[in-house]
Amino acid sequence: MTDIMTWIPSDRTILMPKSDHWENVYRNKKFDAVSWYAPHLGDSLRLIEQLCPDKTAAIVDIGAGESTLVDDLLNHHYLDLSVLDISSTAIEFTKKRLGQRAAQVGWHVGDVTQYDFGFKKFDLWHDRAVFHFLTDPVARQAYVELVRRSVKPGGYVLMATFGPNGPLQCSGLEVVRYDDQQLHHVFGDNFQLMGSELTEHHTPMGTDQQFLYCWCQVSH
Repeated sequence: MTDIMTWIPSDRTILMPKSDHWENVYRNKKFDAVSWYAPHLGDSLRLIEQLCPDKTAAIVDIGAGESTLVDDLLNHHYLDLSVLDISSTAIEFTKKRLGQRAAQVGWHVGDVTQYDFGFKKFDLWHDRAVFHFLTDPVARQAYVELVRRSVKPGGYVLMATFGPNGPLQCSGLEVVRYDDQQLHHVFGDNFQLMGSELTEHHTPMGTDQQFLYCWCQVSH
């Protein structure tokens, strides 16, 4: 993509918001009243199934919040699922919704820019609407380093951020908008860009938000 004006802050450092911001969001808003809510993440599910048809693939959903993607992946018989979110309130909500099926998922609470999955390695890393909140280059680099440590060689990284015509703010916070080349540049040459697409997310408030889906393969 070319000739795209994308706002990226360069004159100040803004760190990833701490958990109290997101705890406040999830404690005070209904699950279906946040702007990023969708009954089902159809685009994410479709691309995950294309990239990882093997139901034994290890998949992690970053910043899952209270989304139903984990439910749908379980319904599609994926066997090795993990979820990370900075909000324990969101995690507990999703676990309660899943009931007994929650035991089939690995749950992680923490800031993705400071997290460590230890020896766990993933075949696919999915992030819808977390990375664009990282307005600090240091935080973005920490995120990419965690991806490098956590995704198997030959594995996939599926990112969904605000596209070049997406919002400039979300949940009261500034965000970064990307096209596919800009997003790939942040990750670097160890990630082979495989494809991208622009989609429109219809918010519960009746507005539209442009999202960029971009998927890469980690070099062997």
